[in-house]
Parts: sequence; C-alpha cells; structure tokens
Amino acid sequence: MQSKIFVGGLPWQTTSNDLVEYFQQYGSVIDAVVVKDQATGRSRGFGFVTFLEPSSVTKSVTAPPHSILGR
Repeated sequence: MQSKIFVGGLPWQTTSNDLVEYFQQYGSVIDAVVVKDQATGRSRGFGFVTFLEPSSVTKSVTAPPHSILGR
C-alpha cells in the first residue's frame, strides 16, 4: 500500500529530484512532485512524496526537523 505525504515550505528552486534524493533515506520513493504555478511555471513552495511502504511515512514524520536545500 502506497502512502503520500505533503511537504511544505520548500525553497523555490527545489526540484522533484531533490525531494527524491532527500526522502529516499526513509524508504523507497515511488513519486515526488513539486507543485508549480501554471501561469509562471515557478514552484509554489510545496509538493508531495509517495512512498512504497507506509512505514516510510512514519519514519519521515518522526525524524528531526527536515532541511531541504537549506530551508
């Protein structure tokens, strides 16, 4: 069963690849999306990560504060 988490407060330059690279330390990531503004193509500062296993979600949300690209 797959499990998805919301990731907010992302730096504008964050890519989906950045999310995969960061969150794979908690388990197998099968999808990562940074949501972008349709008009400008610029990041809206949030995204979603989908893990293969629900236990990966537990690991990621109980971990110390996260920092992706310095934020």
